[in-house]
Amino acid sequence: MPKTHPHAEATYRVIPLDDGSFGVEVNIPGSHPTRVSMFKTEADAESWIDEHRRRVEAQTGAGRWFRRPSSLHHR
Repeated sequence: MPKTHPHAEATYRVIPLDDGSFGVEVNIPGSHPTRVSMFKTEADAESWIDEHRRRVEAQTGAGRWFRRPSSLHHR
C-alpha cells in the first residue's frame, strides 16, 4: 500500500501579519496548525504555497518525503 506524504492533505491560508507582511497558516489533519512567515506580499505567500504543493506532489510520486538528516535529531 503506497504511503501518503504527511502534507498531502494540508490546507493553506494566507494571513496578514501585524507588521504588514504576510504568513501562511498550514493545517495538516491530526496536527496543530503552523505558520510560515514572513512574506513581503500576499503574492509571495501564494507562490510559496504553490511551490510547497508541487514539492509535496513530486515527493509523493517519487516515494520521498521531507526528512531531516538524522544528525539534527541528536543535538
